[in-house]
Amino acid sequence: MPSKINWIDNLRGIACLMVVMIHTTTWYVTNAHSISPVNWDIANILNSASRVSVPLFFMISGFLFFGDRSAQPRHFIRIAACLGFYSAVALLYITLFTSINAGLSLKYVLQKPVFYHLWFFFAIIVIYLVSPLIQVKNVSGKMLLALMVVIGIIANPNTVSQKIDGFEWLPVNLYINGDTFYYVLYGMLGRAIGMMDTQKRGLNWLCGALFIAGVTVISRGTLHELQWRGNFADTWYLYCGPMVFICAVSLLTLAKNTLNARPLPVLSVISRHSLGIYGFHALVIHALRTRGVELKSWPVLDMVWIFAATLAISLLLSMLLQKIDVRRFVS
Repeated sequence: MPSKINWIDNLRGIACLMVVMIHTTTWYVTNAHSISPVNWDIANILNSASRVSVPLFFMISGFLFFGDRSAQPRHFIRIAACLGFYSAVALLYITLFTSINAGLSLKYVLQKPVFYHLWFFFAIIVIYLVSPLIQVKNVSGKMLLALMVVIGIIANPNTVSQKIDGFEWLPVNLYINGDTFYYVLYGMLGRAIGMMDTQKRGLNWLCGALFIAGVTVISRGTLHELQWRGNFADTWYLYCGPMVFICAVSLLTLAKNTLNARPLPVLSVISRHSLGIYGFHALVIHALRTRGVELKSWPVLDMVWIFAATLAISLLLSMLLQKIDVRRFVS
């Protein structure tokens, strides 16, 4: 395997940008009654289109570690160092700049993350732990498609219940429980699709159409939930939900087919600093929002501002950290 795989590099950059977009638009999505329907819908569409970011990170990790090589001790050391470092940074931020009980955060540090976005470091450890046991085989496209339809949609416990005269026909109960199952599945799919010959006629157009259709269903489904509940619900936003599943597989395939020629300059920089950006961005957004450095009178402009400012500040912090962390333990 080459040391640099261009489509992985570019896709990691895209996923990182999407994570920042999710947290940039969260305030608007969850405060629908404070903004106009048009502005809420813009935030909802942007958030819906970015839900694939976390699945993509699991798929990238699976592609790298569910093949001939698996996670080594140095990878566990690095992820533990990242969890410890960014938890310490978050704890320091909480203590100095918020009214959050830092003592409780520290007390339950092994049960839940100090700051919400750090949950990913806990979850990715599972991918590393199981990697020595998993070596994904080459499978046919038809077999993989059947697997994705059954496990990703038909038997997905996150599929919205469908009934006819009280008879529930979706989802089918195959006793699949827990998000971790799907995180590992995303990893296996990342490896399987990564090894597959996906340069088929019309496949890119199909993947693009599926991604757009999936985002449309996620955003319209979330709007429907808002209208009948009277409040926001994340039913369609779930990372392991069927529509996010379809979007993630589609975007991974599309990126593999179209973004492998060379590292794209902007995405390459974001990818190289993705760990630092991920570790810092939620704290930056929280600081901007709670300190009133925002433009809520102009929601669309505010989303652009918060996204751009967060990305720039997080990137700068990552660059500074890499100057100190020369062995890249946490950056």
